[in-house]
Amino acid sequence: MLRIIVCIKEVPRADQLEIDPKTGTLRRTGVESDINPPDLNALEMALQLKEKHGGEIIVVTMGPPFFRKSLEKAIGMGADRAILLTDRRMAGADTAATAYTLSEAIKRIGEEFGKYDLIFFGEETTDSSTGHVGPGVAGHLGLPQITYVSSVELKDNKVIAKRVVEDGYEIWESTLPAVITINFGSNTPRQPTITGLLKAKRANVILEWNADYLKLDITKIGLAGSPTIVSKIDNVVLPKRKNIILTGNTKDSVKQLIDYLIKDGVIELDS
Repeated sequence: MLRIIVCIKEVPRADQLEIDPKTGTLRRTGVESDINPPDLNALEMALQLKEKHGGEIIVVTMGPPFFRKSLEKAIGMGADRAILLTDRRMAGADTAATAYTLSEAIKRIGEEFGKYDLIFFGEETTDSSTGHVGPGVAGHLGLPQITYVSSVELKDNKVIAKRVVEDGYEIWESTLPAVITINFGSNTPRQPTITGLLKAKRANVILEWNADYLKLDITKIGLAGSPTIVSKIDNVVLPKRKNIILTGNTKDSVKQLIDYLIKDGVIELDS
């Protein structure tokens, strides 16, 4: 049976991003958040493969207890079960600590639910945009990886993926199991169904695992296990827009616009 693990992250809304000046980490409480958009593309890709080949999708996230709502949404979209990795000792993790924690959880999933074939991530997260965690998990697990993927096919126990590069795309092939990071916008994620959301609430399909359950090395998780150091935080204040509206015919408006751009030093005319 095809088994796909999809790792997702709940991220703050872009207009509500705040940094704790003491810890240098994102504030999570009291901030509106949702599933990281590229992770929704990864989940949709997994759901399409399940519809074509059958199998099971397990969604994993790490965070405080209120992240459970993202897992309920994932179940509502069509995932079969979900796991919340939650423990105060995991808080403040950078990409290295997160990759270690997720890789240990994935090992445990293999032990408890059987072998997995694919591990999906979004290409990166909107709150940090590093793209490190998927490759980091692949490194911990010793698995092949294909990053920045826009489409996936399965054939003869192999995965064939279209990988987006700067000047086009490449076709990569890998044995299973493999780690795949999915491009943002590569598909249109579906909406949760009422039946799926009821399943998430009533069917006991969301588990919670902590550091002790996973037998994690405490020195490698959370803020204590994160080598990333935030040395300084600056608040960038954007200048106010002048909101100039040009009226009249097109020729006169264009001339006015050019005059304004020259005056503000945006453009220069050759002498």
